[in-house]
Amino acid sequence: MPYEIDDRLVIGVASSAVFDLSESDAVFRREGEAQYRTYQQQHLHVPLPRGMAYPFIKRLLALNDLCDDPEDPLVEVVLLSQNDPDTGLRVMKTIEHYGLNMTRAIFMQGRSPYEYIPALNIALFLSADKQHVDAAIKAGYPAGQVLDSQFDDDERDDGLRIAFDFDGVLAGDESEAVMQRDGLVGFHAHEVTNVTQPHNPGPLKEFFVRIARIQAAEEQYKLAHPGYENRLRVSIVTARNAPSHERALNTLKSWGVMANDAFFLGGIEKRRVLSVLKPHSFFDDQSGHLTSTRTVVPSVHVPFGVTNQPV
Repeated sequence: MPYEIDDRLVIGVASSAVFDLSESDAVFRREGEAQYRTYQQQHLHVPLPRGMAYPFIKRLLALNDLCDDPEDPLVEVVLLSQNDPDTGLRVMKTIEHYGLNMTRAIFMQGRSPYEYIPALNIALFLSADKQHVDAAIKAGYPAGQVLDSQFDDDERDDGLRIAFDFDGVLAGDESEAVMQRDGLVGFHAHEVTNVTQPHNPGPLKEFFVRIARIQAAEEQYKLAHPGYENRLRVSIVTARNAPSHERALNTLKSWGVMANDAFFLGGIEKRRVLSVLKPHSFFDDQSGHLTSTRTVVPSVHVPFGVTNQPV
């Protein structure tokens, strides 16, 4: 009987997102592929250091303890690697070393395997490689570039906090295009006029919907286990403010989802809020915002929409 993945949250990760590959990549660039292979073989049993997305992935997988059946998990994380199977063996041994429940992998020598995102029902692909993420987004797939960020992971904290920008991430970029063309006054007028019209979905809409299903499962678990404290918390952190906030909330409602928190900042620097909220991943489409947010939290660039078009 085939293993079904259609009813769960599936994340695809490049090894560059979950682990720190800087040392082995330096060997590849400095000495070439042959020496890189030798280096990886010599260090086969030396675990790679943790990367920026490690705390996010670890906590996401930990939510599978909400399931009664370990054979039917809520979350599946699949390794998508441009290594060949031989050189990728060190990554698999590193996964085993850290006790991450990741058993499925795709290795494609010298090529990014993002084309397999729809085949595996992947709702989010994470990589530190800008070129691969750009290509995935261009192909219409949900993807984000994990940026080098400053963040101290408190391993005593078992909560998972995820924060999203709204336009160009959860929603499409049509309103952002109005903002770029007509300015703030035109943007607010457009949003008030269309307040009852839900936004088109953005690249991470489906990811948000599947996260919401896990929140619902957590609520069911809580009913059967009094005293359980919710671990998963979802926040919207956006430059929108009144009166444009209402359309954003109506859109989420039309998708059948709800955020735990919503910050409508109206141009206040997002870093100020995120430094208190401390999400394990913050997703934004504008690199200008991420320049500051990456100094306080793990930040992910979603290179989608009008703000990421060549000038």
